Amino acid sequence: MLLQADLTAVAPGPLERRLGAQLAMLADVESKGGATVYRFAPGSVRRALDSGWTASELHAFLAAHSRTPVPQPLSYLVDDVARRHGQLRVGAASAYLRCDDDALLAQILADKRTAALRLRRLAPTVLVSATPAEQLLARLRELGYAPAAESADGAVLVARPDARRSPRRTAPEPVPDGPPRPDHALLTAAVRAIRAGDHAATAVSRPPAGTRTPTPGGELPRSAAADTLATMQTATLSGAVLWIGYVNADGAASQRVIAPVRVEGGFVTAYDHTADEVRTYPLHRITGVAELAAD
Repeated sequence: MLLQADLTAVAPGPLERRLGAQLAMLADVESKGGATVYRFAPGSVRRALDSGWTASELHAFLAAHSRTPVPQPLSYLVDDVARRHGQLRVGAASAYLRCDDDALLAQILADKRTAALRLRRLAPTVLVSATPAEQLLARLRELGYAPAAESADGAVLVARPDARRSPRRTAPEPVPDGPPRPDHALLTAAVRAIRAGDHAATAVSRPPAGTRTPTPGGELPRSAAADTLATMQTATLSGAVLWIGYVNADGAASQRVIAPVRVEGGFVTAYDHTADEVRTYPLHRITGVAELAAD
């Protein structure tokens, strides 16, 4: 390969398998083609050091496999990364043991009975172990030492007989006496609809003067849109029963006896005695309306 001063290496042809693997550990492939270009960077050099190489081994590798002298910037890059590599250490430990008396820690570390605990000194007053904290605590007490458990903030953990593993549950909010208050508006509308249904059966057979008899085969009632809206609004206040003509989305016409409950947004919500349920009808589909007198 040919090392260049811009921290790249050019491989004019295919590299031997072992050489290609080693170079891929030390540098990143930047481009491929007739020749492969590798780029050296702090991250790639650190990757090689993490795999076990030393700075001297990297210098020897570059000098042995390059047809050109090793550029000074590349040598500086390797030395700079190697100098900072490993200054910080990251590891895992299940528990630690600390004491202001370093002589006591030295005694525990030298005790052959603690070999299974895999203790290791990090500082004169700190030992770490891969053994879980509960097991470390129990074993040291078995060996005659008197350790105390410590929390994450350094406070001594106190075990009380009445301590609970889970937080105390709060009492639920008291339920108010009796059932919830009824919706008077809804009850009023329901009573109005039921009463309307009682007299609607007889009112259909005896319509008031000036109205047509609402039979299934009869002609639909007709009224102006303004009159229809006004009659609907009045019926919601008075509880009157109305005879309406209605045309659905498919164009099918029908006659219905309803007790309006609410009129808003171009719709009327009413108790339909024909279907025996509460329904909502668009006002623009109602052909006309006539009031049926109650007994």
